[in-house]
Amino acid sequence: MTASNDPHLALVRPVVPRTPEGCEDCLREGTVWVHLRLCLTCGHVGCCDSSPMRHARGHAAGAGHPIIRSFEPGEEWRWCFVHEAMV
Repeated sequence: MTASNDPHLALVRPVVPRTPEGCEDCLREGTVWVHLRLCLTCGHVGCCDSSPMRHARGHAAGAGHPIIRSFEPGEEWRWCFVHEAMV
């Protein structure tokens, strides 16, 4: 399989970030993040795997939304948590 034919890309939708000011869960819990990731199925903003709580990965597993993109300025890459690969 190549990145362009990842079947999870079918879950990508036009989204609006639900909490553009930061990680939705960290903001609620009062925890900190390192970098932000945007769920491309529902717009959840979560923190990266380098962050203490790893909310983006937790959201992907819990909600079944595996495709995220970086929510950092100037970064456009996408990632599939199921395949652990860029897409």
